[in-house]
Amino acid sequence: MIHEKWHNNKTLKKVTCIQTDAKKYIVDRALTVGKTYEVKNETEEFLFIIDNTGKVGGYYKEYFEEV
Repeated sequence: MIHEKWHNNKTLKKVTCIQTDAKKYIVDRALTVGKTYEVKNETEEFLFIIDNTGKVGGYYKEYFEEV
């Protein structure tokens, strides 16, 4: 599966987390406000980054600002 190789893919861009106020999910355990993350893949709605757990996770773009 392609998503299993994203961790080793080149970084597309870097983003900084600007907020973790999620309506539906708990994201403050995997994201830190002010921290910069590497984007490994992107869709219209989500960014797939290496989060605080060290794994690739998908998060809404509204949590980030491009560096």
